[in-house]
Amino acid sequence: MAVVFTDDNFENEVLASEVPVVVDFWAPWCGPCKMLTPIIEELSGEYGDKVKIGKLNTDENPQTATKYSIVSIPTVLFIKKGEVVEKQVGLLAKEALKTKINALL
Repeated sequence: MAVVFTDDNFENEVLASEVPVVVDFWAPWCGPCKMLTPIIEELSGEYGDKVKIGKLNTDENPQTATKYSIVSIPTVLFIKKGEVVEKQVGLLAKEALKTKINALL
């Protein structure tokens, strides 16, 4: 199950995480975001405790979205040791996401 990230928990859940983190910035009205949701859920199950994978609703959490200059969604940030190591804007296929996640490990 993908983690729900918020402005309130982002520091602890993402930046202070012991494992790499994948954050999907999304909104309920975004068509491509809806297409990415089941992929994010699948990947969360597949990677288990090796990688923390979750979603941040940009409408409900504008502070974090602004901090990371999220202007188009979906945007996926790949974060390791509190630092963004890669940013992907737009919908990506599952295999392409897996390649990027594996690079974090």
